[in-house]
Amino acid sequence: MANRPTDGMKTEAQRGLDWRSEFGRGGTEVGIARARDIVNGRDLSDDTVKRMYSFFSRHEVDKQAEGFRPGEDGYPSNGRIAWALWGGDAGYSWARDKVKSMDENRAAP
Repeated sequence: MANRPTDGMKTEAQRGLDWRSEFGRGGTEVGIARARDIVNGRDLSDDTVKRMYSFFSRHEVDKQAEGFRPGEDGYPSNGRIAWALWGGDAGYSWARDKVKSMDENRAAP
């Protein structure tokens, strides 16, 4: 099963890279590498997809922080930049669906 990033993920990851370049903050080296893989349309390994899902699950709380949404002080916050680097909301729903499918396939007889 191919794990190719969607156009929505590519757009969001590029936004994250652009913000990182503009503001010099947000995300980690791993997040930057992930964004580059997504933007370049690389087929992502199942392990990478699981790491993405784990990242989003841990960091969804960042969406409640000041600066996550346009118009708020500090926008884009470090958390918003990191979220974008991993593919944003599109990446979260994609990774969640992929992991669910992996789990179902593993459970099948």
